[in-house]
Amino acid sequence: MNPLITGDFTESEEPFALFKAWMAEAEASEPNDPNAMALATVDETGLPNVRMVLLKSFDADGFVFYTNTESNKGQELLGQRKAALVLHWKSLRRQVRARGPVTLVSDEEADAYFQSRPRDSRIGAWASQQSRPLESRFALEKAVALNTAKYAIGEVPRPPHWTGFRIAPVSIEFWQDKPFRLHDRVVFTRHGDGWRKVRLYP
Repeated sequence: MNPLITGDFTESEEPFALFKAWMAEAEASEPNDPNAMALATVDETGLPNVRMVLLKSFDADGFVFYTNTESNKGQELLGQRKAALVLHWKSLRRQVRARGPVTLVSDEEADAYFQSRPRDSRIGAWASQQSRPLESRFALEKAVALNTAKYAIGEVPRPPHWTGFRIAPVSIEFWQDKPFRLHDRVVFTRHGDGWRKVRLYP
């Protein structure tokens, strides 16, 4: 049955089509940042870290976000090459979880996205030594001013330490709140070239 007709997401057979539909609804209902997601990584000892980032694109190959590779998250992503994410849309009482191996996007993809950012954000990518100690706000503002002067003319190039990562999910779970904690849950797991779907107890 077609879930777009029945309205029952548990009937969906392909996760990215369902995710696209849910994201469109979130964009219409969330007060801000419907693409905000919690990103979980692990360090070399297996100790997890989690923080909020912005999902910038998605397709059948996975979920893409961008960061400074010299940051804590960047180093953990490069070191362990795996991550998990959660998007929670409070207005819709829904969440999506995914996890899988991580790869770098191509330089062409990273360059294209970087140039689409506001100029001040591109300057900020050069000025911020993300995750490292900062002596004062003034030091950050000074770095911004120096880089603004450096790139006063022409395009601001993408820093070599700033790029995108793609999580290629091995599993994607969709969760919908229901009364009395009797929630609907469906998980899609990679199976060959396709997906295996299982409904879960709440």
